[in-house]
Amino acid sequence: MKQSFWKVLKHSPSILIGGVLVLTVILAALLAGVIAPYDPVTFNPVDRLQNPSFKHFLGTDIFGRDTFSRVLYGAQTSLAVAFLSVSIALLVGGIAGALAGFYRGLTDTIIMRITDILLAFPAVLLAIALLAFAGGGFWNLTLTIAVVYAAPFTRVARASVLRVREEVFVEASRALGLRSQLILLRHVLPNALSPLIVEISLRLAFAILSEASLSYLGLGPQPPAPSWGQMIADGRQLLETSPWMSLGPGLAITITVLGFNLLGDGLRDLLDPRLRKG
Repeated sequence: MKQSFWKVLKHSPSILIGGVLVLTVILAALLAGVIAPYDPVTFNPVDRLQNPSFKHFLGTDIFGRDTFSRVLYGAQTSLAVAFLSVSIALLVGGIAGALAGFYRGLTDTIIMRITDILLAFPAVLLAIALLAFAGGGFWNLTLTIAVVYAAPFTRVARASVLRVREEVFVEASRALGLRSQLILLRHVLPNALSPLIVEISLRLAFAILSEASLSYLGLGPQPPAPSWGQMIADGRQLLETSPWMSLGPGLAITITVLGFNLLGDGLRDLLDPRLRKG
């Protein structure tokens, strides 16, 4: 198994390229305070709408703020929202799905009907409705995205647990008289994690897009805090004369989402025995 793992890892362009892209974005966000040449929120009217140069790699915006510095600090916002929201969605949705798949019956019915209600709404529309009620801001945005993506995690966790609970070793544990809670925690959940790991990487990509979309609409972190979606919104009226205002954050979103998607595809190949044998 270990040899097969490293063999697939070595010959998987998706997981290697995706891992490099994701790691680069994470490092850029963590080291933004070191890499960024300028303060991302300080106004400098003298340098407003500068073209890309050695002084300003991606030019400046309408307030004279360095676009490259704002892209780096915007990565902190986008990644923080994505990781926090997906973690909360995984915790809530994963637990709910595991309980539904393992205990079935009334528990399964109640949990899955609530999940169906959430999935009946388009994700962005549901997020806009929740934010319109709760208001924008970092934490409201994070919790809203977590609510939206909890339902897909519930479905994935339930399907995985349903498959594992019918395995022979689970039946043997029941025959030995182990409690249901112990069987679920010790035997079922560890063997049901593979689909959830893949789902995490894919949902991180969706969370990045959701954060950018909602920030574009003004429902994310409020100015002057840098946010990729808000930066694109600020530059949309100047695309013909100053396209770099939107080009920088747009490329950052593209690279980040591509990295997480490639990483998810690679993890799927790595963790799925049927694909690994192929």
